[in-house]
Amino acid sequence: MMEFGNLSFQKLEEKFRIKSPWDLIIIFVLNILITIPIFIIAHQNLITLEWAYHVDRILLFLAILLGIQYLLQLMRKVTLISIILYLIMLVYGSLSDKYGFKSVFEDYRSMMYTMNDNPYPQDIIISKLMPFPNKSKILDAVEYQNPKVRDFAFMAINKHFKKIKGYNDYFTIIQSFAIFKEINGSWNYVSDPKGHDYIAKATESLKYLSGDCDDHSILMAACIKSIGGTTRLIHTKGHIYPEIYIGNKIDLEHINYLIKKELFPQESKNKGIHYHIDERGNVWLNLDYTAKYPGGPFMNEEILGALTLD
Repeated sequence: MMEFGNLSFQKLEEKFRIKSPWDLIIIFVLNILITIPIFIIAHQNLITLEWAYHVDRILLFLAILLGIQYLLQLMRKVTLISIILYLIMLVYGSLSDKYGFKSVFEDYRSMMYTMNDNPYPQDIIISKLMPFPNKSKILDAVEYQNPKVRDFAFMAINKHFKKIKGYNDYFTIIQSFAIFKEINGSWNYVSDPKGHDYIAKATESLKYLSGDCDDHSILMAACIKSIGGTTRLIHTKGHIYPEIYIGNKIDLEHINYLIKKELFPQESKNKGIHYHIDERGNVWLNLDYTAKYPGGPFMNEEILGALTLD
């Protein structure tokens, strides 16, 4: 069995062999991509020596670069084969309109941006490595193209806030808030079977407007997406909740006024608006089942993962 395994590895190695100096160039590029986030973590966690011209930070970067280069050289054969297989997967992802080169670039850029502004950059790496729980099941359950989901959204829109005029730039958000009002005004929390994480489809939750936090998030996301809104699901410790994209900070000022003066004046009286701003400056408003108005208090501030449903 070992001989067969060694033979397979040798054939794989011969098939994917990269001639010099391209193999060294590929390893060096990979080294740079790995070194940068590690340097950011080290830079923000190690004591600054305040040397002239930041020589201490330059030496730190070079030490990390040389150390990673040495490790990659030791694992050269495995590293190159892994990179080639990874590139093949990205080509397939790009051609099939799934996770491809563009997604990798955007994720890496976003991670770098966030790490630079975060006092604990290592937490960003951990959150990126942690998979969103039940991601594939949740995506399947967000049935935004189902006629029943869209009919429910239409019902909520025609029931709430029809008389609000003069906000043409925010009519989709106002309609989304009507959906929020209808769902959250009737939602009945029901736990999953003990020891099992049950993911209900949006049409299933429509029957009784009942379920746990992920069921609520799926239904909210499906209804808002069915009318052209953009939502994302936030994963925190033991909890998932939906957020709606409302624009930038200037848009937030208008939405804040709408919520407090026009749409939810009683529910939001003397209370704050709770939201997150992502690495691109986009503002996302809390729509949790525990909130009485859009932007209500968070159950848990810590974000472990985000799943955008654009």
